[in-house]
This record gives sequence, structure tokens and C-alpha cells, in this order.
Amino acid sequence: MMTFLRAILRELVGLFVDDGSLAVALLLWCAAVGAAMKLLPGLPAATGGMALLFGCVAILLVNIGRTAKRRVGKR
Repeated sequence: MMTFLRAILRELVGLFVDDGSLAVALLLWCAAVGAAMKLLPGLPAATGGMALLFGCVAILLVNIGRTAKRRVGKR
């Protein structure tokens, strides 16, 4: 029974966190932008939003590039 529950939990986590480094990088980026917005209250909210958008897109593109290199290397 416990093995079955662990398998279900592992699959659920895998739905949201496929690549651990991507998840960690995104969490760290969001925390950094949030901290910067708190420490620099004069910044407009749009600045924080744009930083989140472009930072997350950049992190995603880097992750896609690394994944593609790994898959090409496996062939």
C-alpha cells in the first residue's frame, strides 16, 4: 500500500517539477525580484513584473537549450 502511495505522490510531483534545476532557478529568481521590490520601494510595480517575465523566460530558454544538448548527446 505504501509503495502505491509513494508512486502516486512521485507522479504528482513529477507533473509540476520535471526538472529540479528549472524549479529551483525559477523560485530563486522570483524570491530575488520580490526582495528587490521590497528593498527598493520606489520602483514601479511594472519594473518588477517585467523583471519576472524576462527573467523567467530567460531561465526557461537556458533550460531548454541544456535539455536539447543532453538529448542530442544521447543519440
